Amino acid sequence: MNNELKTRIDEALESVRGYLRSDGGDVRVHRITEDGVVELELLGSCESCSMSNMTMKAGLEQVIFRVAPEIKKVVAVNLTH
Repeated sequence: MNNELKTRIDEALESVRGYLRSDGGDVRVHRITEDGVVELELLGSCESCSMSNMTMKAGLEQVIFRVAPEIKKVVAVNLTH
């Protein structure tokens, strides 16, 4: 995994962590694939929240794409809905 890319993504996620944590959730990078897919693990209340899909699209994806345009896709590895 490219350390510089992971650092940029981690810093971008840090900018939204306060919102997630205020609702009892969090997120971590599970893995970044060679073909440009970021796999995120939603933690705490984010795992089962009915708004998780919206959080992924409107929040997490956008901050990642902004700092890492080479990323093609962002997915949650443990999103169940």
